[in-house]
Amino acid sequence: MITKEKLSLLLEQTQEIAKEVGSFIRKERQHFDMDAVEHKGFNDLVSYVDKEAEKRIVAKLSHIFPEAGFITEEGTNTTRAEIYNWVIDPLDGTTNFIHGVPVYSVSIALMEKEQVILGVVYEVNMHECFYAIKGGGAFCNETRISVSKAKNLAASLVATGFPYYNFELIDRYLAALKSLMQSTHGLRRFGSAAVDLCYVASGRIEGFFEYNLNSYDVAAGTLIVQEAGGKVTDFSGGGDYIFGRQILASNQSIHEEFLAELQRIWNS
Repeated sequence: MITKEKLSLLLEQTQEIAKEVGSFIRKERQHFDMDAVEHKGFNDLVSYVDKEAEKRIVAKLSHIFPEAGFITEEGTNTTRAEIYNWVIDPLDGTTNFIHGVPVYSVSIALMEKEQVILGVVYEVNMHECFYAIKGGGAFCNETRISVSKAKNLAASLVATGFPYYNFELIDRYLAALKSLMQSTHGLRRFGSAAVDLCYVASGRIEGFFEYNLNSYDVAAGTLIVQEAGGKVTDFSGGGDYIFGRQILASNQSIHEEFLAELQRIWNS
């Protein structure tokens, strides 16, 4: 198994990779042409920037930790290993990037079997690098971060993500929005789940929920929330939030109230 010293070194190297690729993304945005946009599916957008960013990340991670396999959004490397796997979203918030809305990030996690042991999220526009290793606390640009101390939903600001292609559960989702609009300080939709999770971890918002996400959207951010003192579950209160396509993240104080309200609506 990987040593603590090796994991700490990998964390430093992964941060540098995320920042370097973030710089590439930032430069490409300056002259990005909408004609470069491709459609993977309905409202599921991608560009050469996503693909090139992922290729760069995979190449560098392969060099620093060749024993690990990969779970990647754009499929540039899909070779999985038995124990260690990198989980990569090279550009979380592609639609924001394409339209010039400044919230998008690079998200990189390392999993040991089913457990995330390293997470790095680099928000490109604010030059904020959020990171954590298992048992080591959570940080942003070398400053330790922690979730907020809000005691209930009434004192909370909550983020979510809107469904953009799977609308089967939209009525439940709209009912959840209606409830939370009336029971919190408000709702926000930033457009990058990785950033949403890091904002929970840093106490800027109290909670985040979304369904129909993928592992590469949330793997890094979930560890950062947990290491910042927060709690992450699926909509049933269980632990299937990385591959289960449902996630609820918050500080410890509001989690049960938040979960109960979400379950009341989701299961009705």
